Amino acid sequence: MESQNKFCQSCGMPMEKDPQHGGTNADGTQNGLYCSYCYQNGAFTFKGTVGEMQEFCKGKMIEQGFPTWKAWLFTRGMKRLGRWRK
Repeated sequence: MESQNKFCQSCGMPMEKDPQHGGTNADGTQNGLYCSYCYQNGAFTFKGTVGEMQEFCKGKMIEQGFPTWKAWLFTRGMKRLGRWRK
């Protein structure tokens, strides 16, 4: 398993909030870089761009009761996460 990150390197969610405590690699082992919502069986679940991922995550956060401004704030640094960094 990769070393556990504090935040998912795809969506930025705190890893401690992930009910599975990380995604899964193709061989079924746990992946410590990405959460279980973003990474399953060795593949990313979301295939869009970083901008599309930001909008998707903002929508999910607002659905869960986060204020719009807070959802924007939490997703604005997403392009600096490991998956999206060039």
